[in-house]
Amino acid sequence: MRKISTSFLTSKNVPMDLIKLNATDADLIHVDVMDGKFVKNKTMPFSEMKNIYKFTTKRLEVHLMVENPSKYIPMYAELNTECIMFHIEVEEDIIKNLELIKSFSIKCGLAISPDTKISDLIPYLPYLDEILVMGVYPGAGGQKFILSTADRIKEIKELIKSYGFNILINVDGGVCLDILDKVESADILTVGNYVLSGDDYQEKITSLR
Repeated sequence: MRKISTSFLTSKNVPMDLIKLNATDADLIHVDVMDGKFVKNKTMPFSEMKNIYKFTTKRLEVHLMVENPSKYIPMYAELNTECIMFHIEVEEDIIKNLELIKSFSIKCGLAISPDTKISDLIPYLPYLDEILVMGVYPGAGGQKFILSTADRIKEIKELIKSYGFNILINVDGGVCLDILDKVESADILTVGNYVLSGDDYQEKITSLR
């Protein structure tokens, strides 16, 4: 069964939504971190984000949409974090950052934006536990899924297989019931607005399994 990672990026009441998500069978809480530089929007500072543990006991999956992942990795490694992912499009040394994440005994991943060449992933495959395939342009919740992402997922799956690695594919952005057939080969679905916009969070999560 595929895993469901729930994002609270579009939440109007983060503590309440985290408590409600904690009561579901969601596998992970997806933490979006934006610095206002790599993407236009900015999320709450770490001084507030670190309080997530007060509202959920679920493991966290941290998605860094930031220019300097090396600044954020040690901070988010302190939390109940299972995996930290940053964007392949950053200017910093990617391998160095992947090794930094691993040094905390945390899984590491790379996020890849819709316009980035899939072949760019090849040098980093030996280091990766997960690839976060963006189904929207990073930086804002509630966007519509870009349909061509379906082909990208298949291509990345084939790439991983051809090199013989065991890397999970996570799809993030615009995930909802309507596009479930487009993401059927993904191992993890990151979903935010689709769940948070409903009254029954568990029902929405179950519909995606």
